[in-house]
Amino acid sequence: MLELGPAFIKVGQVLSTRPDIVPPTYTEVFRTLQDEIPENAGGDPQTVLEAELGDELDGTTPEPIAGGSLAFVYRVTYRGEQTALKVRRPGVKPIIERDLRVIRGLIPLISPFLKERQQYSVQNAADDFEEIILDELDFDRERTIMTEIGANFADDERIVVPEVYEDLSSERVLAMEYLTGRKITDDDAFDGLDVDAHRMATRITKLYLKMGVVDGVFHADPHPGNLAVTDAGELLVYDFGMSERLTPTVQEDIVDLYRALVQRDIDGLVDALIALDVLEASVDRVAVRRVLQLVIENLEGHSRITWQLIITELTTMLRDFPFRIPPDVMLLIRVGTVGEGVCRQLDPEFDFLAVVRSFLLEEGLIESEIQALVEESWENAQQSVPALARVPARVDRTLAQLERGEVVVRTDPVDGHEIGDRYVGYAVLTGALIVAAAILTFHDQPYEIPASVLAAVFLLVYLARRRW
Repeated sequence: MLELGPAFIKVGQVLSTRPDIVPPTYTEVFRTLQDEIPENAGGDPQTVLEAELGDELDGTTPEPIAGGSLAFVYRVTYRGEQTALKVRRPGVKPIIERDLRVIRGLIPLISPFLKERQQYSVQNAADDFEEIILDELDFDRERTIMTEIGANFADDERIVVPEVYEDLSSERVLAMEYLTGRKITDDDAFDGLDVDAHRMATRITKLYLKMGVVDGVFHADPHPGNLAVTDAGELLVYDFGMSERLTPTVQEDIVDLYRALVQRDIDGLVDALIALDVLEASVDRVAVRRVLQLVIENLEGHSRITWQLIITELTTMLRDFPFRIPPDVMLLIRVGTVGEGVCRQLDPEFDFLAVVRSFLLEEGLIESEIQALVEESWENAQQSVPALARVPARVDRTLAQLERGEVVVRTDPVDGHEIGDRYVGYAVLTGALIVAAAILTFHDQPYEIPASVLAAVFLLVYLARRRW
């Protein structure tokens, strides 16, 4: 993938979050892909700076500080201040478009060798990938999202998003405030600070939860290279190229999915997966329900449940069904798996799902187990009130009928005859002993022999008494 160029590097990164297409072994290897290509790929980014900014840089020579498959980041001095410029590689867009044509051309060639379910997933993945990578090439979009997320956390002194400079930015150049910090996973990242690794892991988790399920716009690439700790102990977030917006409906569906998992609600889980477009509405719900029941049972068998474990169980068990992972859901999975991995690097004992649950409770997005039980009981009580209200009147009416002699309790057989078969007890004992003998055949001792003899005796007694 590295040798094939930027588009295929991105393909590998996307496949690392597509367990519906490749098995876990491949996803683990694809996660190791670094966002980098040879220096000369796509030309010299400084030519873009000269074309876009001209004399705006005051003759300052840009200093490269980071590189990726689609862009380089430079540090320059602009109007006496240090500024970071993210510059799209010249000529990289035609290369990407060419590679996308190659990828689209490969789909019909490999489809005949795939199962029907895989054909469905691969075609959708190709469409989703094209949308993701073209969005990542659009720096206008990145600037808009970065500005919006910065505004959402403007009042939070613990989170820092670099300020964007509109006058220097364009579709190919993104100019922003130059900020530095210690890499989040460095050994000395928290030395001398009033925040420790556990608290920072909690902060990271709540940051991404707020972006995703509260604000609806989120940074989707929380790997250690994009997270830093400032000298003041703040969390600094870089690189918003991989980001996504969620509609309020999708946000609600995601919370419903989590609630269904917590409450072991299989029907709710099926509904949430269909609502998120992971499963088709026409799917065999009975078969899916049976599979999801196994997922819940498998999860309960683990001493520690993680986000990665949940995703692995779901995608592994759903492999026999036509299911897909839409772009927004795919990026959420990426945020969860990568984010959980970073948090576990900071604190190996960090309970990612416990923090998720705590956040959703604090935000009022899910109810506690006690509250859910109370609400369910209250709902059942409300449904029972009408029936209970009619009970006293019915009791009074029945007592009045008894006093007037209108109610008669009959103890005689309905047909007026004596009991039809007074020896039926012997037949019941015979049947019970036959069943017991069948069960006892699996025992080491020959207990089935006396049981069979007794069954034969009672059978003979029954037949003899019936004849008499």
